[in-house]
Amino acid sequence: MSDQNHALPAPFKRLAWSNLAAQTAEQIGLAATPIVAVLALNADAGETGWLQTAQTLPFLLLAIPFGILADRMSRRTLMAAAEAMRTLALVGILALIPLGWLSLPLLGILGFVGACGTVAYGIAAPALVPALVPAAALARANARIELARTLAFAGGPALAGALVGWTGASPAFGFAAALSFCAVLLLGGMREPQTAARDTQRRWFQELREGAQFVTGHALLRPVFVTQFIFNSAFFMLQAVYVPYAVHHFGLSASGVGMTLAAYGVGMVFGALLAPQVMRRLRFGTVIAIGPVAGFVAALAMAATIWLPSPALAGLSFFLLGVGPILWVISTTTLRQSVTPRALLGRVSAINSLAYGARPIGAAAGAVVGGTWGAEACLIVCAVGFLSQMLVIFCSQVPELRRQPALAA
Repeated sequence: MSDQNHALPAPFKRLAWSNLAAQTAEQIGLAATPIVAVLALNADAGETGWLQTAQTLPFLLLAIPFGILADRMSRRTLMAAAEAMRTLALVGILALIPLGWLSLPLLGILGFVGACGTVAYGIAAPALVPALVPAAALARANARIELARTLAFAGGPALAGALVGWTGASPAFGFAAALSFCAVLLLGGMREPQTAARDTQRRWFQELREGAQFVTGHALLRPVFVTQFIFNSAFFMLQAVYVPYAVHHFGLSASGVGMTLAAYGVGMVFGALLAPQVMRRLRFGTVIAIGPVAGFVAALAMAATIWLPSPALAGLSFFLLGVGPILWVISTTTLRQSVTPRALLGRVSAINSLAYGARPIGAAAGAVVGGTWGAEACLIVCAVGFLSQMLVIFCSQVPELRRQPALAA
């Protein structure tokens, strides 16, 4: 019987449950923060943009150090410590709210600390998966991980909007902190397979250079990285201005904003559930290309709300941003795990996460453009960005892939 028919191992299932708890905590916190900033602290589009910048800056600053750590130490330990860091940040926000001490700068600082945990967890998890499951089950395992993440994306924003709108900010951040702590406990009880001893005496720069040279010199990984970098820039430029845009342009309440944002997670769930069938029926390269195309169509739909202010159209845009890119994440993660030698996985995963460093760049651009010319101008610039990322992937060899590459030695 093939590995495809075997149940995924128990340690991997524990990782998947931990991932669900951690991702839900993150999404509740990310959704609640700008809503609280706009409704309780009177933040405008420029200020929410800078808040998004603070929450995403660790992807740019710390992805590489965490990637090197992931290749030097126990990945399970790194993930548990990172999630504990996010738990403390959420507890900090929770403690400040009843005291009346919460401010935009403090919200940004604690958001930065929590995002540090997100970066380390996100780098170590995909590097750990190949050690927990057989090579033939990688795509299925990645789909399971992403399904857990999509459930968080679907429920987190809606739950955050409902909690903030009905009961205030404290229950939202309190629930997120409890979920984050559960993720720490799940990781603490997970068995991690022993790996070959790592050389911790080598210089960090040498290890970083090896990972960077592998990604930039690989004909498949290089365009994937560039596409992902542009996608994240455009997406977080949109995220930076969407909440004030939705409140003022659509007249939505906190729960209404949460519902439109939740369409992103619903799309991700739909895409994750559809992924196994799609990957069986379509060429591997075609599955990868679906994400950039869906992103561009979604950007056009969001830009159309400038002239047709419809929350339903905005929800459709977020839905498409969930469906296509989740297929991208599953397929490109499988591609990266397949072509990368095991000893390089942490650093290559970090280089990939460095593409998320485009998030603060996009958020800062959204703050500048939104604060100067308005949110509508941001939506037009976002559409141009999504067009660019689609062109990059179609000009590469990636769409020509017929099947998942063989596992690297």
